[in-house]
Amino acid sequence: MKLKKKLLTVLSVVLFLGLLVGCGTKKEEATTASSSKEAPKTLTVKDAKEEVEVPKNPKKVVVFDNGSLDTMDALGVGKTVIGAPTKSVPAYLKKYAEVENAGGIKEPDMEKINQLKPDLIIISGRQQDFKKDLSKIAPTIYLAVDSTKTWESTKQNIQTLAEIFDKQDVAKKKIATLEKEIADVKKQAEASDEKALAVLVNEGQLSAYGKGSRFGIIYDTFGFATADENIKASIHGQSVSYEYVLEKNPDILFVIDRTKAIGGDDSKNNVAENELVAQTNAGKNGKVISLQPDVWYLSGGGLESTQLMLEDVEQALPEK
Repeated sequence: MKLKKKLLTVLSVVLFLGLLVGCGTKKEEATTASSSKEAPKTLTVKDAKEEVEVPKNPKKVVVFDNGSLDTMDALGVGKTVIGAPTKSVPAYLKKYAEVENAGGIKEPDMEKINQLKPDLIIISGRQQDFKKDLSKIAPTIYLAVDSTKTWESTKQNIQTLAEIFDKQDVAKKKIATLEKEIADVKKQAEASDEKALAVLVNEGQLSAYGKGSRFGIIYDTFGFATADENIKASIHGQSVSYEYVLEKNPDILFVIDRTKAIGGDDSKNNVAENELVAQTNAGKNGKVISLQPDVWYLSGGGLESTQLMLEDVEQALPEK
């Protein structure tokens, strides 16, 4: 009888231990499954140069491209920005001047960025030579705007960021709103007989920009006819004189003041007051239009900057 009791006791202990082991295994399996679900997700996106594997919904982002910065702001994910070239942040994005300074707009501070330990770095043309080195710190995407198809490439960049941050629905609605406004402006511009010329002024010196240039959005997206079909497409524009402006006699003269955008002596930059400009159709009809310099020179290619650019060029259209 005693032996039987001992056997029952041993069996009970064995069964109890078995249950404990089983529960432990299930807990371990559950923990493993949970950890697997929480593992960082990635996706592959195509930037201006190549395909890059990036984290999904990154929490810490260093942004050098102001167009991407304003798109992130518009998509509601600006809180992820931990670093930027703060001295070159345009006024409409001034709240991001408070994040960590990640260097100059043309020369990233590699040591500082490394200290920030970002999940993602976003660059544009001014920093493209640093992409390889930046990629050693964190996945780096180069989001450029193609000056031969400005809106199409801008839209692609917006959609890329929306995919990374899981904001496709928000982006879709905002793009649709912008496209409706663009179509309206383009229709009015194309219906007009007026021809436009875009110039950059820097301490009194002029550069003209035509189709396929960094300010080509005026022509290819917003629909304004150009006063000169032969302007050489260049990042720095075609150096011109005030005599050239009078010769081309634009009906609309769009002016981007580089000096105001980056600082310096702008005392010689009042293009509208130049006596030769005053003789042009634009000068006579009050259509020498100053565009927001920090938007046009320091930004572009984003949801917010495209909206601001639209509002700028609308000044040249007849009032409805």
